[in-house]
Amino acid sequence: QRKNPFSNNNRLAAKPVHTHRGDPTYGRPPEGSQTEQRGKDAHSHVGKEVEELCFIIRSTGEVGEDGHVSVTFGQLFETYVTISNKVVGILLRARKHGLVHFEGEMLWQGKDDDVIITLL
Repeated sequence: QRKNPFSNNNRLAAKPVHTHRGDPTYGRPPEGSQTEQRGKDAHSHVGKEVEELCFIIRSTGEVGEDGHVSVTFGQLFETYVTISNKVVGILLRARKHGLVHFEGEMLWQGKDDDVIITLL
């Protein structure tokens, strides 16, 4: 790049510092950068989708003997797919945060329609 006549010398002077695995900034965008802001915005958006999914489960599901609201995946899929086409991804994120429980690693439309999803 130093010999490239089209390269910007200012960009070469401001070389990024490479971090290593033990460094707390490893794998993270620089603070204050647009990349960091886009990541924060995406995280916020997904959080809102998880909240909306939990609301849909609460409004369409039935309260069981244990007091938890449950719904089948088929019923949830039919209800939520009109809102977003990322039902399974949002369900996985909600389970990761301990908001819902269901058996299995992944849910497939048709095959797993009878799987019970419980709001914790």
